[in-house]
Amino acid sequence: MRTTRRTFLGSVAGGAAASALPLVAVHGQPRVTLRCGFWDHWVPAGNGALRELCAAWGARERVEVQVDFITSVGRQNELTIAAQAQSRSGHDILSFPTWFPAAYADQLVPVDDVMGRLIAQYGPVNNAAEYLAKRDGRWVAIPAVSGTQMKPSLGRIDLLKQHAGIDVREMWPAEDRAGPGAEQWTWDTFLAAAEKCHAAGVPFGLPMGTTSDAVDWVGALFASFGASMLDAEGRPTVRGNAKLRAAVEYMLRLARFLPQDVWAWDDASNNRAIQAGRSALIFNPPSAWAVARRDNMPGHDQHWTFPMPAGPEGRFVPYLPYFWGIWNFSRHQSAAKSLLEFLSQRESAEKQSATSAGYDIPPFLSMNDFTVWKTEGPPVGVVFNYPLKAHHNARASVAFAPAPPEIAVQAYTQGVNTKLIARIAQAGETIDQALAWAERELRTFARG
Repeated sequence: MRTTRRTFLGSVAGGAAASALPLVAVHGQPRVTLRCGFWDHWVPAGNGALRELCAAWGARERVEVQVDFITSVGRQNELTIAAQAQSRSGHDILSFPTWFPAAYADQLVPVDDVMGRLIAQYGPVNNAAEYLAKRDGRWVAIPAVSGTQMKPSLGRIDLLKQHAGIDVREMWPAEDRAGPGAEQWTWDTFLAAAEKCHAAGVPFGLPMGTTSDAVDWVGALFASFGASMLDAEGRPTVRGNAKLRAAVEYMLRLARFLPQDVWAWDDASNNRAIQAGRSALIFNPPSAWAVARRDNMPGHDQHWTFPMPAGPEGRFVPYLPYFWGIWNFSRHQSAAKSLLEFLSQRESAEKQSATSAGYDIPPFLSMNDFTVWKTEGPPVGVVFNYPLKAHHNARASVAFAPAPPEIAVQAYTQGVNTKLIARIAQAGETIDQALAWAERELRTFARG
């Protein structure tokens, strides 16, 4: 039996509680009011960019665009989505977090027409965005620029060079090429570096709780080992999975060199660790560096962004996107589609990325060359390797893919991958006992 929507929404929101019109030009029509509820950006300038873009489009198309920014603090954005879906009233357009397009797919206007034109113009979106935004072969939301992040390696140039003998700026320069040693940037190299930095008192700051930073990076590591815990039908693939066992055994070796309290870390703990110079490396978007620069913290000019290590099955980078969706009870669906297509154009996307200091990642791989990633600093080029680049030979990762989102989200919010490691490293279970627990959990999710 498939998971019910009630179960799905409970997992996504933590207990929180028409077919599309053809896209036509709205210029010259009687003036309408389009209501937009966007995510309240961590980088305040990000809100300003969206407001300016919406105002410019509205003036051109004779549409009044009302913009609200809804915070994710206290999950207010998720609660707003749930309330509007239930009442069938509210904004025309909303920003939807990672798993929410699938949860509300039956109340969202299909946007295949918009995505078809954008893909024809700019090429494919990354694989993870497509996995999350398509249901039954249809695009139910548009991958957003604002709020979308990746979580590659963010390291201290000085500490990694001094204690691990790795020059990450030479290995991954701010250029469209890999440098000397990049081909050796594997999880084996990473483990050796983690051991050295741990001995030097600057251990890698890798959270191991159940918050998104932890689940995301462990999910990417598992993917690089080919260690899927669920198949595309949502069936557990734990029993007899040699690749999963290899990933677990690796994680147990790595866990010995992490800070003792990482099992209780939240998504801010890793930021604080590298900002304070207590850690030589974390997996994070540019926000940790941006805050360190803003507050002139010692060592902020020693940060550098570079890809995650590669495993036996390749290199994967955690992806945590936002999406723009149109309610099917909106009275202005054509105008909403037109605005979202405008916001997704290269010029609009670049404005969003530039004003967020490079934080916002466009979904189109062809747009991963914006100037902001070349010029941000100090040091100049610090975020050059933040978006996926061809020479990274990497793919975006969503933990527990390729399972159907309504099943994957439950494993994600419960942190099954990190709990699996904790049950062995912290609770003293054997690998077989912990794997048996994980299989039971995953079967429960699949049954609904």
